[in-house]
Amino acid sequence: MGAMSELFSPLKIRDVTLRNRVGVSPMCQYSCEDGFATDWHLVHLGSRAVGGAGLVIAEATGVEARGRISPNDLGIWKDEHVEPLARAARFVEAQGAVAGIQIAHAGRKASTSRPWEGHRAVEDGRGGWEPIGPSAVAFDKDYRMPREMTEGDIKTVQGAFAAAAKRAAGAGFRWLEIHSAHGYLSHSFLSPLSNRRTDRYGGEFENRIRFLLETVREVRKVWPEGLPLTVRISATDWVEGGWDLEQSIELARHLKKEGVDLIDCSSGGLSPNQKIELRPGYQVPFADAIRAQAGIATAAVGLITEARQADEIIRAGQADMVLLAREMLRDPYWAIHAAKELGKLDSVKVPVQYGRAF
Repeated sequence: MGAMSELFSPLKIRDVTLRNRVGVSPMCQYSCEDGFATDWHLVHLGSRAVGGAGLVIAEATGVEARGRISPNDLGIWKDEHVEPLARAARFVEAQGAVAGIQIAHAGRKASTSRPWEGHRAVEDGRGGWEPIGPSAVAFDKDYRMPREMTEGDIKTVQGAFAAAAKRAAGAGFRWLEIHSAHGYLSHSFLSPLSNRRTDRYGGEFENRIRFLLETVREVRKVWPEGLPLTVRISATDWVEGGWDLEQSIELARHLKKEGVDLIDCSSGGLSPNQKIELRPGYQVPFADAIRAQAGIATAAVGLITEARQADEIIRAGQADMVLLAREMLRDPYWAIHAAKELGKLDSVKVPVQYGRAF
């Protein structure tokens, strides 16, 4: 993998070229009814495309109603969800950014309230539902006990991911990410802390990665060949005996063979016992190691806030792009401001309506 690219150089994957290597990470907004995107999503995603990012990824979008984190999550489990999503995608693309979407299933972390409402379990009488997971192991004492999935359940969910991918393409998204991080369904199959199965989906490493590999295979069949397919993983559980970087590197090698183009390298979220030493760029070494040892493109994410910090990650070859989350909430125009600081303002499309500000 080459180095010495810089933050505001283009990135081409398959038939899609990002105008720069700054991406907006998928961030749940918890602002839907029955999964439908609203004006909030149009403005949230669109303003960051106006702000100069090369890639804007819509939040974790449920492939099933029971795959939502909360009753207020975004959804793509039925055809009626497509047009409101397409409206946002069209606007993002019209601003020169690439519109992406993350398709997801919350698994055992489903049926919870929104964070600002206490992030507690939502019971059936309050609009909740029974979660599912690889094993009947709850995430924490305040979460609902999941029902252990049958092989029939597994096939149903994998079919839902494929159907969601088709809808995403129909909505005009040109970048697809499968969510396999933060303790949600796919990640919970990967980790021995949450996967206690004794069948072909549990136990040894090859069995624990089977759910994700089969899901990727089904998605790649229906997702257009010329469009990038990426996977977000938690590179480590930050818990002894859990999923770790070495397993993530090996998983990335398998995913590359299945047609995955880039690994979005996050961490944690599977166990309330995780011990994370937060510091600027604390997850960048995961992106660096996976890129170097698995020979696949990576995105770095997590406490990346400064323009020169982000530029150095790309120049050093530690990742192919950076994804920003909270910093983009604070400053939707982060990419334009970073380009100006780095002397690359001419490489960013500043809207003519805003030109006098820059």
